[in-house]
Amino acid sequence: MTFIWPWMLLSLLVLPLLAVWYGQLRRQRQQAVVRLGPLGVVQSQTGQAVGRRRHVPPLLFGLGVGTLLFGLARPEMPVSLPRVEGTVILAFDVSSSMLADDLQPTRLDAAKTAVRAFVENQPSTIQLGVVAFSNGGLVVQPPTNVAADVVATVDRLSPAGGTSLGQGIFTALSAIAGKPLAIDEAVLAEGTGTFELPDYSSAVILLLTDGENSEAPDPLAVAQVAANAGVRIYPIGIGTAEGSVLELDGFSVVTQLNEPLLEEIASVTNGRYYHATDAETLADIYQNVDLQLTVAGEKMEVTALLAVVGLLFFLLGGVLMLVWFGRIP
Repeated sequence: MTFIWPWMLLSLLVLPLLAVWYGQLRRQRQQAVVRLGPLGVVQSQTGQAVGRRRHVPPLLFGLGVGTLLFGLARPEMPVSLPRVEGTVILAFDVSSSMLADDLQPTRLDAAKTAVRAFVENQPSTIQLGVVAFSNGGLVVQPPTNVAADVVATVDRLSPAGGTSLGQGIFTALSAIAGKPLAIDEAVLAEGTGTFELPDYSSAVILLLTDGENSEAPDPLAVAQVAANAGVRIYPIGIGTAEGSVLELDGFSVVTQLNEPLLEEIASVTNGRYYHATDAETLADIYQNVDLQLTVAGEKMEVTALLAVVGLLFFLLGGVLMLVWFGRIP
């Protein structure tokens, strides 16, 4: 237990003074008994001698005073509270295929619109980061709980280049770790068993992509790296299986949603795959993402609680005085 105003604990010195004052009253009462005889004996409403019960209400009043004086120091206690917390990395596919209009107005614009609502609805205990990837990956917004910064970053994203899902996932891991991580192709080829990362089980990656992978490294191998670190990946398929035709540099390119690959990534990391069939469905998906509920300790001021306890002591002392003696001091 800690105190915001520890110097107020000096007010507890009033308690010994109250005890001395009560002792003086008791001696005066004993002297009255000696002078008055039976008439000086305190009796209950039924005429019986009160005995030691007379000390109970004053004791309760003293406890009430002591509790209130203790509360003046504004004590704080560690309290374990369940709350949703952790890190969520919004990994945006910004390859040229995200210009396709099978999601209106484009795949990327539909994803941006839904992400804004998701960001604004997150509690301050959630750290949000943004990663943009195409041929390579870049942390464009380190994890933060400032929603306006995240939204501004998302608004600035623009598409270009090919797609490397593996680079996107690995860059998201770098954002979670708070430092650049190097991809060791040899380790990935071995099955990632020796690739050591700390436990990041409170972190989630939302992978917003059409799933068309055209660049190394193998996204499933990198997904296993994330799984080994406890990171869950929620791939969100942007687009349709029928696809769309894009005009890029004078060429007509067919781009389609690759759901099987995204489902495998979700399975490897114990996440869940979602298919965004339109902008409205995409917005609903964000409401269903399973963020981690943890029990975290934090300091909480308990002054109000002590005030209630002190008042209960006063109330109980007053009730006993009324019942036993027919009066309240």
